[in-house]
Amino acid sequence: MSLRSMSIVFLACVLALCVTGCKDAPGMPKPWSEIQRPDQVLDFATLYGQNCAACHGDHGTNGAAISLANPVYLAAAGVDNIQRVTASGVSGTMMPGFARSAGGMLTDRQIAALAQGMMAAWARPAEFSGQTLPAYAGSSPGDAAEGQKAFATFCARCHDADGTGVSAQKMHTGSLVEPSYLSLVSDQGLRSFIVAGQPEQGMPDWRSDLTGSGARAMSDKEIADTVTWLAAHRTTTPGQPYQQHP
Repeated sequence: MSLRSMSIVFLACVLALCVTGCKDAPGMPKPWSEIQRPDQVLDFATLYGQNCAACHGDHGTNGAAISLANPVYLAAAGVDNIQRVTASGVSGTMMPGFARSAGGMLTDRQIAALAQGMMAAWARPAEFSGQTLPAYAGSSPGDAAEGQKAFATFCARCHDADGTGVSAQKMHTGSLVEPSYLSLVSDQGLRSFIVAGQPEQGMPDWRSDLTGSGARAMSDKEIADTVTWLAAHRTTTPGQPYQQHP
């Protein structure tokens, strides 16, 4: 091959490399093998698995915290409240704020992706068409004495009238008035449990499981009163007190 022919072949190879681009050169990573920066991840399943599943369950249920894959909870809370709580956390509980502004690691876009992803995956708005759900947050303080009556009406079958759940132990409900439990849940958390229930554990939502002529849903006041009665059992410093030495 002449020198001129070799030069033409070399030039053709250079042009071909320019056309295909360096990204296709041997040894270069392929697009599907590139790893996103943590702050660029917007996939709901990934964000949920990394930040929420440990407390709320792999699929939004059966976790230590409230189930997020609960259409009633999502309908009552709405995307704005879910986004706010995810971003800022809940003071005095184990729920941290995940937004960078609250000391977390997630961007505002990632917080929005989580809240909107929960709605897209688990909300069922059509189920509540024509129904008026209780407000996410109470608008006024409740009455503890009235709350005890409401609890006895709507909750005693599973939790006993005093909230200890002693006679209902076979149902594994546990005590709702145990100070150590109340130290881990906020008043808003108690309200959310009452409003949304825990369907995976057989706990009804605010519409209750009363039967017969007296069957009805809990009113907003009864919900607020019940929360106040439960919260009245909370102590400032729960747990075993330190032994006093002389």
